[in-house]
Amino acid sequence: MRRWTSLLTMMVLLVMLVSVSPLAMPGVSTVQAQEGTPPTGNLVENDPGLTVFTSYPVQEAGIGDNVTFDIKLRAATPQTVHLSVEGLPEGWMATFKGGAKVIRAAYVDPGEDMSVQLRIEVPDEVESGSYPFSVVARGEDERATLPIELIVAERVPPSLSLDVELPTLRGTANTTFRYDANLKNEGDEDLTVNLLANAPSGFQVVFKSSGKEVTSVPLAANESKRLSIEIKAYEDVPAGTYAVDVVAQGGEARAAVTLNAEVTGQPELSLTAPDGRLSGEAYAGEETTFQLVVRNTGSAPAHDITLSASQPSGWSVEFDPSEIAEVQAGQQVEVTAKVKPPSQAVAGDYMVTLRARPEEGSTKSVEFRVTVRTSTMWGVVGVALIAVAIAVVMAAVMRFGRR
Repeated sequence: MRRWTSLLTMMVLLVMLVSVSPLAMPGVSTVQAQEGTPPTGNLVENDPGLTVFTSYPVQEAGIGDNVTFDIKLRAATPQTVHLSVEGLPEGWMATFKGGAKVIRAAYVDPGEDMSVQLRIEVPDEVESGSYPFSVVARGEDERATLPIELIVAERVPPSLSLDVELPTLRGTANTTFRYDANLKNEGDEDLTVNLLANAPSGFQVVFKSSGKEVTSVPLAANESKRLSIEIKAYEDVPAGTYAVDVVAQGGEARAAVTLNAEVTGQPELSLTAPDGRLSGEAYAGEETTFQLVVRNTGSAPAHDITLSASQPSGWSVEFDPSEIAEVQAGQQVEVTAKVKPPSQAVAGDYMVTLRARPEEGSTKSVEFRVTVRTSTMWGVVGVALIAVAIAVVMAAVMRFGRR
């Protein structure tokens, strides 16, 4: 009997425990989740809610610059999120943009970040320093805040520097003077720099960057570029020192440098006859004189000029004078060439090479054609001999013809 009584007691207690409703237990709340609707309240674990963030929450800008922050929104439930900025300094402008349009709110899907841009316009009269403010995102039931800090620094004014390693070069009138230069943008703004040159008459200036001719170069903030400045003088430029002013101009920034080209000059000789004809006649065995002109067409004096010749075998060629101490640029000196073919020379044309060699500079040589003729005396002697021979024959015929 006791056994059945104990078993019955245990069954009654079990039924009482199962039939007790949770709502009757104090300190416990329940949320019944419907199908398709996420549960809310304390029973939902790891719910991110509404989040607003950016990869670069602290940025630096110059006075008067515009700054853009890339803002991302993330939500656990589909909702429209309204955006605003709190704590923005007076006079500053804030604009949200999405899809190239100005917006005030954005729709956010769960699992997909929504990207918007925040554009901050800093006024010109603001002082340098650190300025904190916040981006506020308001959802249906939630609010998220993103602290942002903008550090405004004093903007470095536009400035250029133009440095040349060797600003003075020396060469002849045929030399191309090449100067290696370094152009630097020392400001915080990108510039397009125009290259200008003021050169004396008779000079041509060319700017090159990476081997190509340029008249302007783009320079980013704090960027440097190597330039080659080539100055070419025309051949008729007299010897002397010439200054060429080079200017690099980019907006209000300007840099200038003066380059010096020392043209040393170079003699250039020409050898010809006064009438320009390099030919003449001479008689075999007789000395004939020819007038020549040594002219300096270069840009520097010619010193210690030696005159010489290459002639056929048996000929003699002498100069008076045989040496010239100096011929100034643009001046000339007349000399006499004494030419004597050998007495046994056959009549005809012969070539004689005449040379003028300065102490410094190149030698000038010309070909002079000499036409050799036989002497008239030998012709008279020949005629006389023929006449004598005829007379002898005639006398012999007359004497022996009578017999």
